[in-house]
Parts: sequence; structure tokens; C-alpha cells
Amino acid sequence: MKSVDDTPRSPHKGQKPGRDSNVASFEIPLATPLFQYTFLSRNPSVTTARKLYFKFMLGGLLAISFIVFGIFPILYGAFYKTPERNLPGWIVDFDGGVIGQSVIAGLTAPNPVSKVTWNVVTASQFPGGVADIFLEVAFHSKDTVNPGASTRLSTALSSPHATYDGSEAISVYGAEARNENAYRGILLPSIQVGLTAVSVQFALRTARMVANSTILPQLLATSPQTITTPIAFQVFNLRPFDQPVASVVVFVGQLFVLILSFFVVVYHSPRSAFRRHSSYISFLPSLTLIQLFDCLLALAFQLNTTKKFGRAGFMVLWMLNWMGMCAMGLAMEAMLSLMTPPGVAFFLLIWIMVNVAVTAFPIEVLPIIYRYGYAMPFYNIGKATRTIIFATKNRVGMCFGILFAWVLLSCVTTWIFGYLSRQRDIAETRRQEVKVEERVVNTRNTAAGGVSSTGQ
Repeated sequence: MKSVDDTPRSPHKGQKPGRDSNVASFEIPLATPLFQYTFLSRNPSVTTARKLYFKFMLGGLLAISFIVFGIFPILYGAFYKTPERNLPGWIVDFDGGVIGQSVIAGLTAPNPVSKVTWNVVTASQFPGGVADIFLEVAFHSKDTVNPGASTRLSTALSSPHATYDGSEAISVYGAEARNENAYRGILLPSIQVGLTAVSVQFALRTARMVANSTILPQLLATSPQTITTPIAFQVFNLRPFDQPVASVVVFVGQLFVLILSFFVVVYHSPRSAFRRHSSYISFLPSLTLIQLFDCLLALAFQLNTTKKFGRAGFMVLWMLNWMGMCAMGLAMEAMLSLMTPPGVAFFLLIWIMVNVAVTAFPIEVLPIIYRYGYAMPFYNIGKATRTIIFATKNRVGMCFGILFAWVLLSCVTTWIFGYLSRQRDIAETRRQEVKVEERVVNTRNTAAGGVSSTGQ
């Protein structure tokens, strides 16, 4: 047996570690100096980061370019060569005489300048007058030749009197509040051009007719306007756009509401990551309060909401805008299930363009492709809001129905997209688990092989 003293000693026992010693020493590594690399440095880590930056930058640039050249033309096309088509108008002849025949012939004749297509409607369809019926039809303008216009002119020519007024012959009815842009830029210019031409031609014919009449001197002395302007017209704006602050509510304000909806969706996105199946319910109280504050702000600036529904107008306006905010916000919530918040920002731009393009002018004057606008939230919110504020044609029920359909569609798509996204996450997690298990098995096999070779 070997004694304790015969036990081999460590060759390093009793030695002090020196510079050339083989004993392991622990040294504190020096910290990497800061700011030693630039964007163009050739360091491997900087090169990797630079490639990643260019990858995301170019991808974002391509996406933005697609938005500019693929989506922005939707908005530009709505204003390019507008109006592309004519607005419909009615002519009602209550006179039945020479003035009515002249007006019908003049307005229905081909006129490349006019942007209104006139349709002749028989007077028997309006036994109680045209003003009230006009407010409940889809036509934007109505010209009427008033009863007895030809008789009054004949009497004034045979028995001159200074009180004759040619503008009593024709009445033009319009509703500016339906669409102020169309009323000011399309309807009024077309009406003025058409009826002015009719008046001038009729005045020339009247002057030729009385040129050799013995009553001409008396006519010129007593009532010269009977010859110079035998017929004229008066414009009656039945629903004037008399609240400038309403422009914010029916157009610009909708953009702000949509952007606020986007903020609410993004702020609630962390919760949706945990409960995708019910996340669309979580932000509805926020939308309710935000829309209440927005409507109260409109009241603070003296917006009158009592013309159509009385004191209930404010509640109807609040519920309308709340429904619209839900329709627009839930659509973005559905997209959030498929995209990241930056991706939803691109959808927000598309959502804005397709909505704004159909709100500035009536869809009737836009190219046929823009008929999709009848189903857009902005269009229906604007139509119903004009009814509440200005008492235009009542389509509030239909507008609420379309907005509710958007809410229902968004709820269904949110659930479907959330389910698909969850299945995608589950599949990705399982793939990662399989990879981890494979690495563990490979490590064990490698370790077992090393032990067996050592034993041999």
C-alpha cells in the first residue's frame, strides 16, 4: 500500500502564480468603448444592423409608394373632371301656355354647358304644390313655370302697368344643405345659364312681336320691363346651409373621428393580444365617451340640432356618430388581428381615402365606380347628419341600418381574423417547441456518444 506521503502532489502546489504560470486566472474584461462605430463601419454587428435597416426602410418605402400611386388616385379621381355626369332636375309646367312651352324647349335642348339633365313632369302629380314634395325626393333642383304666367304677360302687353314683374313667371327650388358644393358649383351655374338663355330668347321674340304695335309707345313709357325682361326666375333655397360650423360635423370632423378611432384601437391592442375573441367589446365604452365629448363640443359652438327631431336631435346625433365611430373603429380592429399597429396605419390611409372620395360631391355626378360610396360610413353619417341639422330628406333609418351592418360585419371578421391569427400563433409555437426538443435530443445523443467512446 502507498502511504499518504506517496500521493502525487500537484505540480503547482507551493508555487505562486506568476505571469508565465499555467494556473487559470480570472480577469475582468474591459468594457467595449462606446461610439466607436459609424453607420458605414465594417464591423459584423453593424453590417447586420445596417442590412436590417435597409430592409425595413425599402419595404416601408414600397408600401408608401403603393399607397400614393394605388390609393391616392381614388381621391384625385373624385375631383378630376367633376362633374363626370349630370345631376337630375325636374321641370313642372303649371302654366300650359307659351311661357311653359318656351321654358321646356329651352332647358331640354342639348346644352354642353349645363350640368343638369332636365326631365319634364306633369303638373297633375303635384296637386298640393311642389315645395314639400321636392324635399322628399332625390332630385337636386326643380323648375316650375307658375300658373297663369302666360296670361299675366298677355295682359301686361295689351294693358301696360308698371307693377309687372317677369320674375314671377318661373320659380326654381333647391336645397343647398343636401350638398353645398353641388348647389354652389353645379346647380346654380347651370340654372342661371339655361334660364338666362331662355329669358333672352323670349325677350327677343316678344320685342319683335310688339315692334309694330300701336301700344308700343305707351308700353315703353309705362312698363319697359315687360319688353326687356318679359320672363325671369326666382331661386328659392328651401334648405340653406346656414350653419357654417356644420361643415366640421358633416365633413372635416369625420376625419378626426376616424383618427380618434384609430388611437383607441391602438391603445387597446395589448389587451387584444390576450383575448382576441372579445377584444372588440373592450373599447366600446371609450368610443361612447369620446363621441359624447365630440357632440357636446359641437353644441358649445352653437350647432342647432332641433330642426328635424326637436330636442331629441342631440341624442340622435350622438347615437349616429357613435354608431359610425364603432363601424370605422371595429373595421380597424379586425385588421389589427392580421396586421401589426404600423400595418393598421396603412389601412387607416386606405380607409380615409375611400371614404373621403365620396363625400365632397354627390355620387350622382361622379364616375360609376364611385357608387360603392352608398355603403361607406362617411357618406351615410353625412347624409343622416344633414337631416338632423338641416331637416333634409329623412334617410336616418337607412343610414343607421348601413352603419349597423358595418358593425356586424366587423365583429364577425374580427372573430374570424382573431381565430386565424391564434391558430397561426399556436402553429408557430409548436414549431418552436419541436425545434427545441430536436436540439435537446441531439445534445443528449452527442453526450451519450461521447461517454460511450470514452468508456471504450
